[in-house]
Amino acid sequence: MNVEQLDLDGSTGEGGGQILRTGLALSMVTGRPLHITRIRAGRPKPGLMRQHLACVQAAVAVCNGQAEGAELNSRTLLFTPGAVCSGDYRFHIATAGSCLLVLQTVLPALMLADGPSKVELAGGTHNPMAPPFDFLERAFAPLVRRLGVGLELQLQRRGFYPAGGGELVAHIRPATASTQSLAPVDVLERGTLQNGWAEALAPGMARHIATRELETLGQRMGWTYEASQLRHPPTRQNEGPGNALIATLEYEHITEVFCQLGERSQSAEQVARRLVDEVRAYQRSAGALGPHLADQWMLPLALAVWRSGQAARYTCTKVTQHTATNAQTIALGLPVRLQITPAEGAMRVEISPAP
Repeated sequence: MNVEQLDLDGSTGEGGGQILRTGLALSMVTGRPLHITRIRAGRPKPGLMRQHLACVQAAVAVCNGQAEGAELNSRTLLFTPGAVCSGDYRFHIATAGSCLLVLQTVLPALMLADGPSKVELAGGTHNPMAPPFDFLERAFAPLVRRLGVGLELQLQRRGFYPAGGGELVAHIRPATASTQSLAPVDVLERGTLQNGWAEALAPGMARHIATRELETLGQRMGWTYEASQLRHPPTRQNEGPGNALIATLEYEHITEVFCQLGERSQSAEQVARRLVDEVRAYQRSAGALGPHLADQWMLPLALAVWRSGQAARYTCTKVTQHTATNAQTIALGLPVRLQITPAEGAMRVEISPAP
């Protein structure tokens, strides 16, 4: 096991919390101590916030690690991992911080552990600047399962900013605990469109908000209630207040999920128009993965390439600064090579074992 320290500069690229989360994940799976400086230097409030501390604390719990500098507003962290342990875990974020980002931190280690794990998470499930639960369940988890990893997500209650209060459960079965080994897959084409629909979540809000969002979206997308393309999901007990408009596109080889959160300064019609613009941008491209899924998929796929010694590829609509920063971080932490090149109507990402 390589014990060379992994040194990361938190101000690199987009300079956000993704560098911390990816760094922690890489440290746990490789056994390399992590030293990260200038944490979140690119954010208005740099340093560790509560949700980032929750990620560090979760990493410590999963691998019996140690962390120096794990305190609010700290801009430097030294994380020393121990052996990753499968088991039952519960992590709670005191604020409405995204519990999906905590899952993102520990999932890579637990999907390579020696047995299945159950992770209960409490906090925000539909947050600004974070993937919503629906995205992980419908778009991300099916891709992870194609690597040979069992990943099932159950939503107990939605939690919106700023109140939080959401709960979910993740069941993780490592590839080593199944009949398959961790193996990379290519995702180059979407295939044919099989289904598409939108749903408006507005617990604790006036019902007309969700109705106006769906009607505006339906007019622009050509979707109707009669075809079950416009939906009002039931509200769970004690949810809200909050608002999210979500569109799901199911293709033959990939499912993509797009989300816009309601804001006080935006009308229901503006929220719907923003979501339609996002969906249309994806439809105009030939890339299989949208910009957020291209980012989220990169680390699990890189782990599969590393463990198998086999290269893998995917296409995406575009490579954001967030994704480019993630690629740079992964290349520093794993013996893999990442190449990002233009393709016809898309971008192409290839991950191969380092020579």
